[in-house]
Amino acid sequence: MSDSELQNLFSRVDNMAVQQEVNDVLQGVDDLIAVVQDEQAAAPPTMRWKKRTSDGNLIHARPRSARNQSNQVTAGNSSGLQQQKTHPNKNAPDSNSEVVFAPDNVDGFLRDLQQSLSDATGDGVESPTPQASLSASLNWSTRKSNSSESWKAARPRLVNTALAQENVGTRKCQQCWSNLAVVRCRDCLPRPLFCAECDVVMHTRHPLHNRDASTLGFFQPLPPTTTVQNMDLCQCVRYVPVEIPHQICGCPTEALRLKPGKAVAVITMNGRHELSMPELACEACKATWTAGVDGILHSDYWPATLNFATIYGTDVFASFEEMKMAAPGLSCQAFLQMWDQRTVRFGRTGKISADTFAKSFFEWEAVQYEMDNICKEEPFTCPACSPDMLAVSVDGNRKHYRFKNASSAEEQAIFDGVFIAKDDDVAKFVNYIHTTTKHVPGRGVCGGEWSAARETSKKSASKLDEEGLELAVCRHGLLLCALNMFRGEIFAYPLYIQRKLANLTPTFYCMDVTCNTGPTSIRLQEAAQSSSICSA
Repeated sequence: MSDSELQNLFSRVDNMAVQQEVNDVLQGVDDLIAVVQDEQAAAPPTMRWKKRTSDGNLIHARPRSARNQSNQVTAGNSSGLQQQKTHPNKNAPDSNSEVVFAPDNVDGFLRDLQQSLSDATGDGVESPTPQASLSASLNWSTRKSNSSESWKAARPRLVNTALAQENVGTRKCQQCWSNLAVVRCRDCLPRPLFCAECDVVMHTRHPLHNRDASTLGFFQPLPPTTTVQNMDLCQCVRYVPVEIPHQICGCPTEALRLKPGKAVAVITMNGRHELSMPELACEACKATWTAGVDGILHSDYWPATLNFATIYGTDVFASFEEMKMAAPGLSCQAFLQMWDQRTVRFGRTGKISADTFAKSFFEWEAVQYEMDNICKEEPFTCPACSPDMLAVSVDGNRKHYRFKNASSAEEQAIFDGVFIAKDDDVAKFVNYIHTTTKHVPGRGVCGGEWSAARETSKKSASKLDEEGLELAVCRHGLLLCALNMFRGEIFAYPLYIQRKLANLTPTFYCMDVTCNTGPTSIRLQEAAQSSSICSA
């Protein structure tokens, strides 16, 4: 017997046991109702007194914990309900007491209990299927097994449906309902089927849609510059969807003619599209217009270069930024390979340059940063730590290497000093600390004989340009600032970060390289303009 058959057998046994327990509870409730009805017929209604305070609140004779335990025991054991009896309170009533008739309360309680049990067992309603009860099982392995079995049972139907979806068949155009459909466009749902004429009318205005031709008896992906004419594939001109002015001169608009301009590669989340820039020409005065950098920015694109032959949709940069935030280890090359695969999948050709994409992305980020500055939005701030920050943790990582032989090819940083502090400012501060503390070789005030934090450490003479990063984060792990390390993890580096973050006024600074807060380091504390240091 296989594991699935054993699992099904165990599930059936569990269901039968649960059903038997429910039947036993219902039988106990029926017996209890019969006993109560006999007692009501044999004895007059009893009553009990409930004491209330002057504010009208009930005064209980037992503590709340004892009452809760009694209620749990009563609800879990039906035989306990049969043995429980209600005794009248023999204490004399006072002015704050009221009379409550017990039989009515018992009858209401029993009716509610019977109704709840009937709802739970589906009395008078169709009982749940064994599969539904397995799905609602509290056992994780049972739920996973049931889900796998459901997918396994539905897999043949899903395969048939997927195959039927790729069946071309003979269907009418869902736009004009008169001609034979030869193109399918999944971006034009809920009516994706087009004849040749309706396809030209629709996708001249929407060239970035993903279309499939059905002329060969199967669906074939079409690039935007290909149409169907007389059941054959033909080349055509498609324009980049950008905003076009209504007038470019003083002549009537009837004199304007639209013609294709230079060829441009448009990069969207669906890959690369080969299109043409639209160009307006006036037949009367010979004036012309074509979209420049400003024009494509207004249409939500971003140029690869200032004399662009490639433009990117800005949603591409936003998506790449979000993916890098969620998965910092994701490489640009992997992201571009995903784009190349989508380009081929939809019947198009061409590669996306990694260098131009990276440069364009950084320029877009620089513009976004300037816009945030204009809007007074502070970068690298933690909303959870505002306005009072509890702690800042500072530590160094000595695994981020840059080599001297590559430094000559580096360009000026776009975000210089935004997150990573400027190297010149850090060097001036380190020299100021060394001058102020008057280091003696082997007897330094800061670091002393500990080589990991010795302030007299020399700059690396190896081919390494930088030895790592000194980073500061809040207690939620949000990056606040950083600096490049050239001399190892010396105390002056976290002290510089401490001074830079002094405006946040954190309560604690957590560092693994710190300095004594006694009189020998008063000058260092004044240099850092801070009042508290916590060594962790």
